[in-house]
Amino acid sequence: MTPAGSVSVSVIVNTYNWPGALKLSLQSLACQTDRCFEVIIADDGSRQDTADVIKLFTDSASIPIRHVWHEDIGFRRSAILNKAIGEACGPYLIFVDGDCILQPDFVAQHRALAKPNYVITGSRILLSQEFSKQLLAAGTWNYRAFRRNILRHRLKGDISKIVAFFVRLPWRTMSDYRSFVFRRIKGCNLACWKSDALSVGGFDETFTGWGYEDADFVFRLQDKGIIRRAGTWATEVLHIWHKPADPSRAATNQKVVLDRIEAARLRNKAA
Repeated sequence: MTPAGSVSVSVIVNTYNWPGALKLSLQSLACQTDRCFEVIIADDGSRQDTADVIKLFTDSASIPIRHVWHEDIGFRRSAILNKAIGEACGPYLIFVDGDCILQPDFVAQHRALAKPNYVITGSRILLSQEFSKQLLAAGTWNYRAFRRNILRHRLKGDISKIVAFFVRLPWRTMSDYRSFVFRRIKGCNLACWKSDALSVGGFDETFTGWGYEDADFVFRLQDKGIIRRAGTWATEVLHIWHKPADPSRAATNQKVVLDRIEAARLRNKAA
């Protein structure tokens, strides 16, 4: 196992009651080319079967892993992420979701993009419903076998894009955002310094229900002077298909972010 003192990156994996998907995600983390990281499972109140998957992974993994859990009293993603941030040993945080499979160079690519005063927003490759079912039924992830058949997977519609598997664009100034935009903020692929996350109070735990807590987090980082850089073409994750989340609170949450953007605009105008 990697000595705790050598951990420089903490990968925070958010999950809730989907052990089959989490199993594939953890398998992809176990196969990373970069080994100097820890895994923290941010569990929003899952049942025992999720804990069982994590225990099996912990027993066999060569990287440190911890399970951070709280009681299931509704959607509290922000709260469990903040708890995981507090537990993180690494000064650099990478956030992913437990329904995402990571390419072998995912951590290495994020490490290469990590710069002081920056937050990285990555992207994703969507897996089809049928292909997702096949992977979940098999219960194992084999990147080499998948990569050998990548063209067939694209032609069958198993994956939403293919170029991202072959192209890696390096750090570049053109990928910086000059102002805040909602586009391409994905909580399943996000990275920043722990000190920066703590400086803005982490994720806003007043958000209830799914939607916009990630955009709000990125906005507050940018409002504090942290520069947003796109990790597109460098850090794509494979997103396992699932039914859309309950959007009933999305509009309310979005309004909170829009109000904060407007307040910041007025504040800057008056300065």
